[in-house]
Amino acid sequence: MALPALAVSPASGQLTGRGMDGFYRDGRRVLSRCELRVAGDEPLVVQGRLTGAGRARFIGTIRRAGERGPDPEIRVERLRSADGTEQITFRSSATRPVRLAVEIRLGTDLAELGAVAVGLPGPELRATVHGAGLRWSATGVHAVASATPSPEDALASAGLLRWALELPPGGHRSIELRTSLEYEPGRPDGTTDHHRCATDARIPAPRTGTVARRMRNDRPPRPWTAARLECDDRRADALMASSLDDLHGLVMRDPVADADRYVAGGFPWRCGLAPAEALWTARMLLPLGTRLAAGTLRVLARSQQAAPGVDFGRIPGALRDTGPHSPPSCTGIEATLLFPAVLAEACRWGLPPHETERLLPAAERCLTWLRRVTDPPGGGRSGYVPDPGPGGSYRCETQAHAHRAALLGADLLDASRPSDAAALRDWAADLRTRFRRDFWLEDPAGGRPAALLTADGRPVPHFGSTTAHLLDTGLLGGGTSAPGLLDAAQTDQLAGLLAGPAMDSGWGLRGLSAKESGYNPFGHRTGAVRVHETAVAAAGLAAAGHEQAAGSLIKGVLDAAESFGYRLPEMYAGEQRTAGGVPVPHPAACRPAAVAAAGAVHILVTLAGLRPDVPAQTVSVRPLGTAPLGAMQLTGLCVAEQPFGMRISRLGMGMVETAAEGLQLGS
Repeated sequence: MALPALAVSPASGQLTGRGMDGFYRDGRRVLSRCELRVAGDEPLVVQGRLTGAGRARFIGTIRRAGERGPDPEIRVERLRSADGTEQITFRSSATRPVRLAVEIRLGTDLAELGAVAVGLPGPELRATVHGAGLRWSATGVHAVASATPSPEDALASAGLLRWALELPPGGHRSIELRTSLEYEPGRPDGTTDHHRCATDARIPAPRTGTVARRMRNDRPPRPWTAARLECDDRRADALMASSLDDLHGLVMRDPVADADRYVAGGFPWRCGLAPAEALWTARMLLPLGTRLAAGTLRVLARSQQAAPGVDFGRIPGALRDTGPHSPPSCTGIEATLLFPAVLAEACRWGLPPHETERLLPAAERCLTWLRRVTDPPGGGRSGYVPDPGPGGSYRCETQAHAHRAALLGADLLDASRPSDAAALRDWAADLRTRFRRDFWLEDPAGGRPAALLTADGRPVPHFGSTTAHLLDTGLLGGGTSAPGLLDAAQTDQLAGLLAGPAMDSGWGLRGLSAKESGYNPFGHRTGAVRVHETAVAAAGLAAAGHEQAAGSLIKGVLDAAESFGYRLPEMYAGEQRTAGGVPVPHPAACRPAAVAAAGAVHILVTLAGLRPDVPAQTVSVRPLGTAPLGAMQLTGLCVAEQPFGMRISRLGMGMVETAAEGLQLGS
């Protein structure tokens, strides 16, 4: 992936036109078929693997009539890039010249990514010969495939390009295939008249037409520092590097302001802006700098409801299915509550004051919406945030987001509106009192939080991973954790439940306890492991002093990552880990996924226990004393816009090695 371009293929490297095979650009399939044959036969592929988020390499051999013994003399290497280019190189080990008849069969349907993702592609289009290749056309848009050297023969009716290549003894020859997308004037978005599928797998289209769209030298730079991890457990190093590479492949430029970057949700369902997931990703990458957070916040501020009315201050977002136990939730509500929290935490990590001032009005509008929605003009249950809207249920995780937004938002308003800051802190204190009374369900085992309250105030008791958000308090001034919605005894009880075998699968945190009715290890909200929530739980457990439980989750995710080649899916089955077993991906999971990749980075940085307060010129380091992955060194982090590096010993002792001048090490 190198959004807005990507390529999908099986391990053979052959694009057959089936499933999601193809090169994509701007949310449209540019090429669905790219089948290589030599002397009428397909190469025998012996290896196919990713070499980076946006690159893949396929190695094959070619058997020819008359060859003796088991050793192939001709090998072929295909280097494929997400930008729509492919370098095909034939290498000979023969002692005499070799002549190869090479043909590539091409085709496309120019279908939208969303349509392909749900199994509704269009019919394959008829090609025409175009320059040194072929061209396909639909309403307002064209796909072009060209090659160097030019093919000696092109059959448009069959979609074939042909060459007769001469390989000298020990020599090689290459063919470069290039694909591009062109739009007609007047149709800059490239839209066609066929039905659009109801998915979020849309990539913003170009704003200008008539020009071939290619990705060469068009990738935005990484909006974070070049962080590096060196650990006794070398798998952690690989997971950090691979996750950051995948995140870079998902980085998008905002169509309105090219300088503003955000991370798309993931392939194939959320290849565009997913507000809540973009904010979670930016928040989890704050130890690597504040540029991504600033860009994401600016993008979402432009989408915020600014017209007077009940939705004033709200950030738009789609509904999200939450399984059979509860109605859909609203990602826009989650994003609205995350916005002021992410801005406040970015300030603690060193967001420049002028950026804070620029984004503060949007954060104030989010907080205005929060106060209004929890005190409805028509009366009713006040103080809780309904999700997805008025009359909806009151989810425990939504109240946790609201509580954190109020406390961190108050930090933002201290200088400009001290009276409003005090009112927000009073509101948060009142929420804590009521939440501990209304949401906590007593039982002989010590009790547990309800997953949600219905609109009429009845608790729904099923226990799942969303309760981990009750441990996620964020940072207040001074680098200290904000008070949580639960008291100390309730926090300890919740930590024990999350660490128990009903929730900890051995690969990460289940979405629903295995003891609950309706548990399904493949249920996307009823049992599957979600990397993002496991990361939230691990960080929350570590902050609450439950280091053994945090370490167990961290090691479980690392073990799962190894089996997935260090590209974690968004979620995977919550089946109990057994000796010799491997985690199984969820069939509908995004992979790569922004929150999974950022969650992996967050889990690893959690081991360092960094708590910065740049306005106060301090940073504290509280690594896990259990050192679950052994000794480690983190370099290339960023605090106060300056490099930050530290080392953790096998005994869990932390030592800062690089820090901004004037930054004091706090307790």
